[in-house]
Amino acid sequence: MRVTEAGEEILHRSLKPVTAGQYGGDELKGLIADMFATMYVAEGVGLAANQVDVDLRVFVYDCPDGDGTRHVGHICNPVVDELPAGERVLDEDDEGCLSVPGPYKPVARPDHAIVRGTDWEGNELVLEGHGYFARCLQHETDHLNGYLYIDRLPARARKDALKQMQKMRDEVMAKRAANAEKR
Repeated sequence: MRVTEAGEEILHRSLKPVTAGQYGGDELKGLIADMFATMYVAEGVGLAANQVDVDLRVFVYDCPDGDGTRHVGHICNPVVDELPAGERVLDEDDEGCLSVPGPYKPVARPDHAIVRGTDWEGNELVLEGHGYFARCLQHETDHLNGYLYIDRLPARARKDALKQMQKMRDEVMAKRAANAEKR
């Protein structure tokens, strides 16, 4: 699937929820499989539906946590729990995005995240992440709410990221095309 890029309208608005009639269907199951394939070709650790131009609150992930444990799955209609102030420890680390091809910039996010939603069949899910996986869960949920990581940056850093994206885009896209050929 084609990965949408910063500036496209679908990346900058909240998406529609997965509804009861969509759960358990071949269309949702197929979308999730296609999203995994797209994420792997693009060498990502997470991918939200709007990043493949689909207006639906779904994301997939294949991401290690702070201890190196690999987490693979998907979630529909995710909501990030607001952690009590005493439990929130911010971790500032470089973050990138398949929809902002190329640049990485430091973004501060809580190092622990709890996300609630459902699987493709409508069963309740609770995902808990630490470290890098917590960052991934928050980043992908941001996508479904219409935000990119660059929206969390100060104006100067955001402008620099977009400038870097323009310089790096062709190289990133060529690498993705080569990866797709191998599949």
